[in-house]
Amino acid sequence: MLFLPELSLLGTGLVFFFLSLGKPSSGKIKNIAISLSALTLVASLFCLRSEGNLFYSAYQVDLFSQIFKTLIALATLIVLIFSDRLAGVKEEIQAEYYLFLFMSVLGLMMLVSSVELLAIFVSLELSSFAVYIMVPMRNDSTTSGYQVEAGIKYLLFGVMATGLMLFGMSYIYGLTGSTQLAVIAEKLTQLYTQPAGVIAIVLVLAGFFYKLALFPLHFWVPDVYEGAANETTAFIAAVPKLAAVALLIRLVSLVSGEGEAIVNILIVCALLSMFYGNLSALIQKDVKRLLGFSGISHAGFVLVGLLTLQITGFSTAMYYIMGYVFMNLACFLVICSIADKGGNVAIADFTGLHKRAPLLALTLTVGLFALAGIPPFVGFTGKFLLLLGALRQGHLVLVILAAVNTAIAIYYYLSIVRVTFCTDTEDRGTIQSSGMNNALAVFLIVIMIVMGVAPSQFIEFASSAVQHVM
Repeated sequence: MLFLPELSLLGTGLVFFFLSLGKPSSGKIKNIAISLSALTLVASLFCLRSEGNLFYSAYQVDLFSQIFKTLIALATLIVLIFSDRLAGVKEEIQAEYYLFLFMSVLGLMMLVSSVELLAIFVSLELSSFAVYIMVPMRNDSTTSGYQVEAGIKYLLFGVMATGLMLFGMSYIYGLTGSTQLAVIAEKLTQLYTQPAGVIAIVLVLAGFFYKLALFPLHFWVPDVYEGAANETTAFIAAVPKLAAVALLIRLVSLVSGEGEAIVNILIVCALLSMFYGNLSALIQKDVKRLLGFSGISHAGFVLVGLLTLQITGFSTAMYYIMGYVFMNLACFLVICSIADKGGNVAIADFTGLHKRAPLLALTLTVGLFALAGIPPFVGFTGKFLLLLGALRQGHLVLVILAAVNTAIAIYYYLSIVRVTFCTDTEDRGTIQSSGMNNALAVFLIVIMIVMGVAPSQFIEFASSAVQHVM
């Protein structure tokens, strides 16, 4: 019962392992993937209120972990629905692609329940190495072999981040004599005055900075986003970030108010992520690269909630990452729908989209408005609550600089909207979107509006979940 979502993913992986031995059609493979992913979502919902410990208390099942597992399952299902039979992935290896995708999801689900350093490491590597393999699986006809370079860069940066994290874990074990987060939390207050303790905590956080694409472990983002297939990029841009935020909340919650040095480091990383991401996005022409740099800046906003070291800040960060996932998926739904044979999409490709596909144009606009922080969408509410929480903790300079970054971001988001609605079609032809994609687009529009207009229920739910961590 406690391990049901993970068992369903293990079974799904086994199914695709056997499918890879034959030659099923891409349509059949996609239908099986969607069905099994929906089954995983049902299993996650069924176990939402489960509580308990597994594997000698290294694996904790509570409301916090189960909410994130449900969100991971939901985001994965959304990606699979709009993937359009994996147009950007080589047809002969699509079964293997789904196998690695579901193994990555399994690692992410294990990650949000791991409360022991070695369990965290194993889960992180399972989720990461599967994605490293997915990136080079892109169809060669849509690129010039750039996906291989992107995969190598992703792997090398991942290995570097893993090395830093393991080095920090070894320090923590040496200083505390334990790998259990509960035991470490009791002894952590003694480490704030020791340089080795601060260094150890920062190095461990580095592994999750990499997953969340935070400065200074962000350099892989634009190249991997551009080089990977659109479907793979959609997955990377949304699903792993849920698990990264869940683990960052678990780790940062260990830091008490005495950890001023840790808070200062988080402030610097948040500001550098915002400025680097937004200023770099201003000059991008490829939409996936733009969203990659945008993701770096949004990771900085998530960190604003974490560095308050308060339940309200953690719950707001949890709320914000939920909204960010839906915003991002809305944009990638449109990208996958208009991409020619799974190729990359430039801003110019949105020319006259309001006439060629009105619903897709509306979905893209709502997603971009939300990312820009324009009311009444979830992005505005999330940023407002994050900055309000930081202001109450006395981080006035941080709030001002974050507001400046919001203004910068509006420019490049609205430049895409301008191309979408203020240009002619230029004889590009209409875009046919399936009924399933249209329904999904409506769902994403509604959820972004509802979360923005009525956030209290979501915040309260997140707060009750975070209390299991504190």
